[in-house]
Amino acid sequence: AQQTQLDVISHNLANVSTTGFKRGSAQFQDLMYQNLRQVGAQATEQTQLPTGLHLGLGTKVVGTSRDFKQGTPQLTSNTFDVAINGSGFFEVQMPDGTIAYTRDGTFKPDANGQLVNASGYPLAAGITIPSSPAPASVTIDPNGSVSITTATNPAPTVVGTLMLAQFVNPVGLEPLGENLYRESAASGPPQQGTPGLNGLGSLQQGYLEGSNVNVVQELVTMIQTQRAYEMNSKAIQTSDQMLAKLAQL
Repeated sequence: AQQTQLDVISHNLANVSTTGFKRGSAQFQDLMYQNLRQVGAQATEQTQLPTGLHLGLGTKVVGTSRDFKQGTPQLTSNTFDVAINGSGFFEVQMPDGTIAYTRDGTFKPDANGQLVNASGYPLAAGITIPSSPAPASVTIDPNGSVSITTATNPAPTVVGTLMLAQFVNPVGLEPLGENLYRESAASGPPQQGTPGLNGLGSLQQGYLEGSNVNVVQELVTMIQTQRAYEMNSKAIQTSDQMLAKLAQL
């Protein structure tokens, strides 16, 4: 169990600089108990035992939970970098046609002008930046509207709209790697909407959301995990020594 905890902490620290990364934490439960004396059993004809005698059999890892608290927006000044200020996920179309979800707003136009993420997967909204005439500027509004101006037409022309999705239980999303998540039975179906409305966050052009990993917190937790591992190891050694003494009697 402590080794699993250390693996989770190591993964958090490894992704301290990953865009939109959400820290994970291991969740534990105690194991079943040996009931050697029942609570409330009769001690005498007139009295009851106020406590029982239950020996626990250890601990187990039951899951890893993600903290979807927002990371700090970091200024990049790149035209196609977008951060979500609030809740919500960008929708990305996978090669098999399914939709994945991400907080990573590192977008770039591909050879056809279509906006894709860092892995080359296009946005589900299918936004394309025209190459002819070449845009003089590209603006992504807080409400997701993507507009361009050209040298011959200074009036903004809308070429698409970035939509966001939110989930009843985002902790239930299945991580895929590449800063992507997939809908699961635990997360519930996605609820698509316009940024800034119905509880969805607004967009910030020229920013990227940083990881929400707190390095100091992770290091403190790592030290606690190491000490717990050492104490458990010492307990096993001590128990072994006591049994060896018992065998010599």
